[in-house]
Amino acid sequence: MPLTLAEVGEKNIIKRIGGKQEVKSHLETLGFVVGGAVTVVSAIGGNVIVNVKESRIAVSREMAQKIMV
Repeated sequence: MPLTLAEVGEKNIIKRIGGKQEVKSHLETLGFVVGGAVTVVSAIGGNVIVNVKESRIAVSREMAQKIMV
């Protein structure tokens, strides 16, 4: 399921990252790697704030749709 559907506070493992290569590499530099843990801190209107590798990152709805957990 895409990250936008993940429950707030629930720890998830990233299964796949979709999109073009530049999108994938941008997300990878932010810490979104396959097999990595991600926790949704809050979700407002599809936009999400997540904890990834000890950092809080805000991700737009479009980007979050490309991250499968």
